[in-house]
Amino acid sequence: MPETAERETEAAEERYSRQIRFAPIGAEGQRRLRESSVLIVGVGALGSSLAMQMARAGVGTLKLADRDYVEPSNLQRQSLFDEEDARSALPKAVAAAARLRRINGAVRVEPYVTEVNSRTADALLEGVGLVLDGTDNARTRIALSDACFAKGIPLLYGGVTGSEATGAALVPGESACLRCLIGGEEAAEPERTCETAGVIYPAVEFAASLQAAEALKWLTGNRSALRRTWLTADVWDFRVREAGLPGGRRECPYCGEGALRAPSGVGACRSQEPRIEPGAEPGCGGDDPGYEGDDRGPAGDEPGFAEDGPGAPMTTVLCGRDTIQVTTGWELSLRQGEERLRARGCELTASNPYLVRATVPEGERLVLFGDGRVLVQGAADAGRAVGLCRKYLMDRAETERGNGRSEKSDEH
Repeated sequence: MPETAERETEAAEERYSRQIRFAPIGAEGQRRLRESSVLIVGVGALGSSLAMQMARAGVGTLKLADRDYVEPSNLQRQSLFDEEDARSALPKAVAAAARLRRINGAVRVEPYVTEVNSRTADALLEGVGLVLDGTDNARTRIALSDACFAKGIPLLYGGVTGSEATGAALVPGESACLRCLIGGEEAAEPERTCETAGVIYPAVEFAASLQAAEALKWLTGNRSALRRTWLTADVWDFRVREAGLPGGRRECPYCGEGALRAPSGVGACRSQEPRIEPGAEPGCGGDDPGYEGDDRGPAGDEPGFAEDGPGAPMTTVLCGRDTIQVTTGWELSLRQGEERLRARGCELTASNPYLVRATVPEGERLVLFGDGRVLVQGAADAGRAVGLCRKYLMDRAETERGNGRSEKSDEH
């Protein structure tokens, strides 16, 4: 063995010595961790803790996907971020990646500042052997479950609300998918959320540790030790509830017979009766507002429909922040957006390679990302959020054409 490689091996053995001494992992398990690739979706409270645990354990490649940026309100419970990240308004995936590289330079960390949905999930799953759920709304979770089960990739579900932590290992070919466990997007949204019940940090760490333990089992080859239950624990009163995970439903295109051959995007399949015991409801994924809430059109339409038909802006109401995300679909660079905001009397409060943030004269705040998404903070409703985006970010000629379409639509 070359001298350099020998020194690196000795350093790795020293770094992970306590973990290697744990008999179920050992040197072989550590080697498996080094060769593994893991995707963490959502890098808020839960995702931050998961990412730190995976990096410290020595996972070879970590993909981090998150669509939000760091704010002061995150610092109470999101362990990878600090005040400088909040002042710089860095995207969470970018700030987390920088911190993780300082924690363990041997880990390859790939940040993705993007929304995770049925259109983007497949690309993120490329080359991944395990997915950790740090999200906190049913739409994102179910899209992630669909993609994982279609590709045969295990999904480790986690959630936090108040003082309750929830976790489950969903394995294609063994367990039911998330659609069959909790129903469709609308049916699956819990009554209690981080907005209504709050969240305490010990519950976040408890949930993350549940997921991280199952991740270590899977990645090190200890798959027979995997916990095959849906577990909910209240860390305040310390009560634990478990429900056995059922197998896939025969007719489900994701977890039923021939599921791996089924094309992606087949409609929801929901059990006639709930498959999870009462009280074991899905919670928020660590109170990351970038993934909370419900997706809907500007006037409260069914999820996935836009205000003016195909190609019009789509909106997502983000829970807990008085924020609405507008997916514009417009071709607009950050430089163009910044120029338009300045020219139209907005006060620029942050600008970096990933986003531009400004306060508009009316008082709301717009945060423009490089992929065309805009977070509108302080808007009363989705219609106003779209209107502000059109007023301050859209090309004047396009705005006039858009207004003309709206007026014509109203006549009908």
